[in-house]
Amino acid sequence: METSLAPQPRLLHLSLVAGSDLLDRSGAKLGRVDDLVVRLGEEEYPPVIGVLASVAGRQVFVRSEDVEDIAQSRVTLRAMRVDVRPFERRAQEVLLKKDVLDRQLINVDGARLVRSNDIELARLEGWYRVVGVDVGVRGLLRRIMPRALAGTVGTSGFLDWASVEPFTGHVPTVRLRVPHPKLARLHPAQLADLVEAASHSEGEEILGAVGGDPELEADVFEELEAGHQLEFIEDRSDEGVADVLARMEADDAADLVADLPEERREEVVRLLPLVQRRRVRALLGYDPATAGGLMSPEYICMYSHATPAEAVDRVRTSRVSAEAVAWIYVMNTHKRLVGAIALVDLVRAAPQTTLDEIAGVPQRVRPDADLEEIARLMTDYDLTVVPVVDDQERLLGVVTVDDVLELILPRGWRRQFGLFGEE
Repeated sequence: METSLAPQPRLLHLSLVAGSDLLDRSGAKLGRVDDLVVRLGEEEYPPVIGVLASVAGRQVFVRSEDVEDIAQSRVTLRAMRVDVRPFERRAQEVLLKKDVLDRQLINVDGARLVRSNDIELARLEGWYRVVGVDVGVRGLLRRIMPRALAGTVGTSGFLDWASVEPFTGHVPTVRLRVPHPKLARLHPAQLADLVEAASHSEGEEILGAVGGDPELEADVFEELEAGHQLEFIEDRSDEGVADVLARMEADDAADLVADLPEERREEVVRLLPLVQRRRVRALLGYDPATAGGLMSPEYICMYSHATPAEAVDRVRTSRVSAEAVAWIYVMNTHKRLVGAIALVDLVRAAPQTTLDEIAGVPQRVRPDADLEEIARLMTDYDLTVVPVVDDQERLLGVVTVDDVLELILPRGWRRQFGLFGEE
């Protein structure tokens, strides 16, 4: 029994299609191809819905239904003439050469920005579709060589269109669309890196894309460096700023409030929900480079007579971050910190015991402890979380290792380690 593999579709390069001849069915030249028009939507590979061409001094639109063939050096029509009414864009329509070529794109799979040096098309499912972009040097070379030779230049840095998101904020017909659905699969830290690497307008577009998920937007703001936080929040109203801060971790929210212009701080804090407002006000009283400024007021602390099962139930229903809940803290009836239990030890504990029987002596710092003291304590005792207590040994908050690393590592460290490396 013989089997045959379906032939791979032939790639067409936009750089060789744009600028080529527009021919009628008999082969007579009607004009010049200026661009190809696609409509962004639900399809993974957007179909070419028409050709933008110059005919008799006018720019006209030729529907895909009237196109017989698209090739590297020509576009052939089924008809002998074309409709010469002026071209007007419709909703979701994008011009590949004008709007996408030579612009930055988001490589979602690589979580980085790339430049579109050429756009690749192929005939799939009955019509021509955008199937990828060339981000390599050959894409540029193809465009500067004579057309007779350019067709021999292969693709060097092909990216599947399914893994790419174009920026469309500059396109008037798609501004009302919720863009970039593929971004939802990226981690907030990756999104923040994209925002920081992009231009201001592109960064705004990314934040606008995730803005439909307020929790994700807050997570991205937490990951942004202070300068970029201010850049992308300064034009928002006080209510808009408070909406973002309300969903951020209290320590990150307090840091951002401290960086706001002085005349805005009080009003923004006043607009926060009551619990978040109290937390932020308390944190603003500490130096941001000390334990008090770094700590988060979100943790789990239970009375010493509680059982492991009760503590596990508390963990299960808590909304405290995974980092902070790595340790469960134990207090006596005077609410003084007397013990700490790693989450794994809590899960393994015998059900008939109480927390004071399994808790160890906790390492702790005062609110004025500096970064070096915190880092040394974490290193010496292999801790990912350090509790912060007041003079009466009452728990005020916890410092997690990620907050320490953010201050220790150099600015822009993710890009220094190659996140946005070249293809």
